[in-house]
Amino acid sequence: MLLNGKSRGEGSPLVLIHGLFGDLDNLGGLAKTLSEHFCVYQIDLPNHGRSYHTQDTNYRSQSDAVVAWMDAQQLESAIIVGHSMGGKVAMAVAQRFPERVEQLVVMDIAPVDYQVNRHDNVFKALHQTQRVTLESRQQAQTMMNETIENPGVSQFLLKSLYKTDHGHYAWRFNIDNLYHGYRDIMGWTDFGQYAGPTLFVKGQNSEYILPDHREAITAQFPHSKAHMVAGTGHWLHAEKPAVVANVIERFLMPSER
Repeated sequence: MLLNGKSRGEGSPLVLIHGLFGDLDNLGGLAKTLSEHFCVYQIDLPNHGRSYHTQDTNYRSQSDAVVAWMDAQQLESAIIVGHSMGGKVAMAVAQRFPERVEQLVVMDIAPVDYQVNRHDNVFKALHQTQRVTLESRQQAQTMMNETIENPGVSQFLLKSLYKTDHGHYAWRFNIDNLYHGYRDIMGWTDFGQYAGPTLFVKGQNSEYILPDHREAITAQFPHSKAHMVAGTGHWLHAEKPAVVANVIERFLMPSER
């Protein structure tokens, strides 16, 4: 089984990897801009989008899936860009298969084991929708709004709701597998040092990258740089897409480094 993906643009290959509960279209804005200089590939991670479902949610398994997909595309190496959980998958690929990663960009996540459960309300809301037959997107949104305070989160999740052949609605991501594998998703295994050029992009108001994480970042990615995007949170690429794209382009383009 291979991951679902699509591509646009021409040039050196660049792979975009989305975060938890997302799909390949989440980084579509970045893909559009970066495709002016690169051949950009967008992929659905396991248990997301149109990719296969599996009980293995750890980063060894997810990075294996990405490399198997690269093999199928005959990509000997590529630039890897990942956000949140996708950033951890990108880091795992770089650490385990350094020869396959030309450059690495990690958006708003650190190579650490997070002890805080940040998605309890999301899983609670999603589990509630599983107990009924969803007849409309509005029905799903109304149910989720009872638990999720931020309407933007509900809107983000609804992007993965689709109408089945039977006329009902269902989630593309696998709620049960993600729920049972959540500790693996929030956790981290240090697979070894990646010495290639790496950029960590942090949302100024996000708590996913903190000063306490600097030691882990520099130990595992000794040739890394950092850039903070002012006035953004964890979804920095959606809040200031042009700024984030420009930051990434300046790092990746040899003439700008």
